[in-house]
Amino acid sequence: MTDGASLFPVFLKLAGRRVLVVGGGPVASSKLAALVGAGALVHVVAPDVVPEIVALAVPISRREFVPADLEDAWFVVAAATPAVNRQVADAAETRRVFVNAVDDLASASAYLGGVVRKGGVTLAISTDGRAPALAGLLREGLEAVLPDDLEAWHATAQAVRQDWLRDGVPMEARRPLLLQAINRLYEPVRSGAGELA
Repeated sequence: MTDGASLFPVFLKLAGRRVLVVGGGPVASSKLAALVGAGALVHVVAPDVVPEIVALAVPISRREFVPADLEDAWFVVAAATPAVNRQVADAAETRRVFVNAVDDLASASAYLGGVVRKGGVTLAISTDGRAPALAGLLREGLEAVLPDDLEAWHATAQAVRQDWLRDGVPMEARRPLLLQAINRLYEPVRSGAGELA
């Protein structure tokens, strides 16, 4: 990361796109489930591979990394030794491919944060790659405070957005309108509670 520059948060559509994972140990394995879940076409390159990676039935090249492995890759996870991660980062830089180098800030051009997925909403927390344990702690805290009925909030937001697009509602008016719509989800509960009192 360039000194003093902020990170640009982004969510990637990796479905059907080739993603390279360099490394075959537990750290590489820990990244694979999310990549496969995102629909990425994952290819692993490593001389040795743990059984958990083999079980995912992704293509594996059991050998050392070579720069040509990056051809047609949209994203790469470098989860090998620092020396190999540096080779991956150098080769990726010339090809304009972003690299997540696990626990290796100097070789990374992309950082994976703590992620919360609940009710159709995805939250990601980043510490600029400098304090991943804090990102994990914050993820757990956010997961605990998000409402259990977040899926209903998400469905409401989708429905009212269609109305706003149809009616040309300006962006600055949308958040207050969304808050009103979400509050209406609880009106039957409030009126029912009043009747019981």
